[in-house]
Amino acid sequence: MLDYDCFFDKLNCYVDLHLHLDGSVSVNNLKSIALIQDINLEKSDEELTQILQVSSDCTDLNEYLKCFDFPLKFLQTEEGLYYATKNLLKELERDGVMYAEIRFAPQLHTRRGLNQRQAVDAVVKASKEGAINNGIILCCMRGNNNHKENKETISLIKEYIGNCVCGGDLAGAEAVYPTKDFIDLFAPLKNENIPFTIHAGEADGPKSINFALDAGAKRIGHGVRAVQSDQTMSRLKNIPIEVCIQSEINTGIFKNYSDFDIRKFLKSGIPVTINTDNLTVSSITIKEEYKRISKANDLSKQEIKLLLTNGVNSAFISDTLKKDLLNKIELNFGI
Repeated sequence: MLDYDCFFDKLNCYVDLHLHLDGSVSVNNLKSIALIQDINLEKSDEELTQILQVSSDCTDLNEYLKCFDFPLKFLQTEEGLYYATKNLLKELERDGVMYAEIRFAPQLHTRRGLNQRQAVDAVVKASKEGAINNGIILCCMRGNNNHKENKETISLIKEYIGNCVCGGDLAGAEAVYPTKDFIDLFAPLKNENIPFTIHAGEADGPKSINFALDAGAKRIGHGVRAVQSDQTMSRLKNIPIEVCIQSEINTGIFKNYSDFDIRKFLKSGIPVTINTDNLTVSSITIKEEYKRISKANDLSKQEIKLLLTNGVNSAFISDTLKKDLLNKIELNFGI
């Protein structure tokens, strides 16, 4: 039997495609950002941890999303966004991540005078100086009164694509603001073949995934409720899903890792990718995510390699970089 702890501790070829900046601000990162901005936190590390991490009795996605309120207060300046991103990339390197796509919603960082472009520029600058290969995904947000802001985000995706920005996304309270209401928003990206992912099939059912596919999504964020519909599972063939099991346990979708039938998705031709969603909010790392899902499902070395390879092949990157990353996986599996 594979010694999962030893095996994963040796790997340094992880890919994380679903990683929110504001949900992944560690305590040390937050303290660093606060110091740069001359903000007195007046809280102990333990108190900060309790604020930043979701409670064990969280019941749904809406409650989970409240954990983002506090770190967002420190990401309203160019300095805050720049150092939060740069420090996160250093932390990912230490965790053995070779490529990550960090996503954030520029419109959530305009509360103290920044505009969306300035927010994007700050994160792009950090991305270019990052410790690892990375891409930036710009998120639109579900809501009733932010259509103008979402259209601006779409315009910025079109303008910055290829300049660290690698795609778009739709995030937020899925059950409250249905995916079907946002299909037209993504038409400009679909028309220009600019890749985007959409959070779907997390708080809402298979119909949400179907609408995301209708919109032209190249990947589906979470997507685990697809299993409730054979038709949706069929439509997802060859469409990657960004699975984040610890996060999905936090939001009440699963009780434990074994609840997710990973082999059913793989046998259906769906390229499952393993991701963290929010390092800090869910208190998880990509290494630990792989360990837990592998132990729960008794995954073989070849199945683990397939999941890592899926991550590379599903990334919004050039074929050249994909080849380099796939070669690194091959080298790791020679250990």
